[in-house]
Amino acid sequence: MKEDTQLPESEHSKELFAYFGLAVYYCQALEQQLTNLLLLTKLSQGTLPSEAELTDLYQRKLGNSLGQLIKELQHHFPFSQEETTQLHHVWKQRNYIVHDYFKERIQDTFTPSGRARIIRELKRFKNKAGALELKLQGYCSELYRKLGLEGKLDDEDLLGGRPSAVLKRHNY
Repeated sequence: MKEDTQLPESEHSKELFAYFGLAVYYCQALEQQLTNLLLLTKLSQGTLPSEAELTDLYQRKLGNSLGQLIKELQHHFPFSQEETTQLHHVWKQRNYIVHDYFKERIQDTFTPSGRARIIRELKRFKNKAGALELKLQGYCSELYRKLGLEGKLDDEDLLGGRPSAVLKRHNY
C-alpha cells in the first residue's frame, strides 16, 4: 500500500473514530430508552401481570435491534408523525453508519478535508440520535410519574438490567 493511502495516526484521525464511537454509543442509548419505554408503556397499560413476564420481556428486548424496537413500540406508544419519521431516519442512518459507511467513504479518511466532512456528518448524526434519546427519556419520566414510581427507583433498576425492581416496589 502506498504511503499516501495509509490512514495517518494523527489527532484528526483519532477524532474521526471518536465521533464514530459516539454515533454508535448514542444508537445504543436510544435502543435502551426504547426498551425502557416499551416496558413502562406495557406496565401502564396493565399488560404485564407478573414479575417473571417483565423480566423475561426485558431480557428479550435487550437483544432486539433498533428497527425491531421502533416497530414494536409504534404499536404501543403514540409517537407523533414527526417523531416516527425521526426514529426511522435515525434507524436507517444507524444501519448505514454501522454496516456500510467506511466501505463507501474509505477514501475520505486519507485526507484532512475528507476526515473533516466525515466528522461533521457523524456529529450531526450523534446530535440527532442524542436528541431522540433525550425525548424518550422524558417520556419514560412521565410514565414513571404516572405509575407512581418516581423517586422509588434508582437508575439501575431499569437501566442496569433489574426490571424486577419496578414490580417489587410497585407491588405487582
